[in-house]
Amino acid sequence: MNMRHDEYQTVLFPKLRRGLAMMYRSVQRVHKIHGLIEVDVTAARQYLREHTAETGEALSFTGFLVTCVAHAVEENPSLNACRKGGKHLALFTDVDVATPIERDLEGRKQPIMYIIRGANKKGVRQITREIREAQVASVAATWEGFQAERWLVRVPMLVLRGLWVLFWWARGRSPRLQKRFGGTVGLTAVGMFGKGGGWAIPLDYHTLDVAVGGTTEKPGVVDGRIAIREYLCMTLSFDHDVIDGAPAARFVSRLRELIESGYGLHEGEVEQRRVGH
Repeated sequence: MNMRHDEYQTVLFPKLRRGLAMMYRSVQRVHKIHGLIEVDVTAARQYLREHTAETGEALSFTGFLVTCVAHAVEENPSLNACRKGGKHLALFTDVDVATPIERDLEGRKQPIMYIIRGANKKGVRQITREIREAQVASVAATWEGFQAERWLVRVPMLVLRGLWVLFWWARGRSPRLQKRFGGTVGLTAVGMFGKGGGWAIPLDYHTLDVAVGGTTEKPGVVDGRIAIREYLCMTLSFDHDVIDGAPAARFVSRLRELIESGYGLHEGEVEQRRVGH
């Protein structure tokens, strides 16, 4: 029910955001370290434009980044992990990338978490199709927490807080619960909603979370010459309880190589790598 006053309008607070607000309080306890980098995406974006012009097929830039992140994580498995109680780590085999997809829910656009399962085993085209299908499929079909959310929003806020504390406790002791409802890696692309460069600091709970910011043109050095290049702003956030600076730096270096080389954009490249691997 909406109410109007002389100086403001009162609207209902979305039920989905009630749960998110509680989650963010828990997330603030994670000891995150952040790295803000710029990556040259000139070659990759040029290929995407040319591919669309020649074939009519529009590959997803986010899908390309998911592919690169997933394969860089596969090569650095310590990042594809979560705590299991106080003494153990769970190292996952599949890289399940959780990424928000904006959908119409409760009469307004809201981000719904979608998990790309086994992204390290998929190519850019397959991930692109999966993202596009998730954007138009029913929310119940794409969001595993949908039924739980529908039930939870009916309970009082005080009870909901207690249930969330219980869930957060169970998640820290059950890798399967974490993997099913949260994936193993997080990626959010905020740059698509605006123009120009800029970084975002994600508020999330994975061992690795990637926030894709804006893209900007600036001079760069290529083969000893200065040229105008396209640079993507990225924020890489690591759970410092699990990952130290050295393995994080190795991951960043490999991820940069994959993105700047346009990894996965050429047909069959991912499959050839997996055979060779």
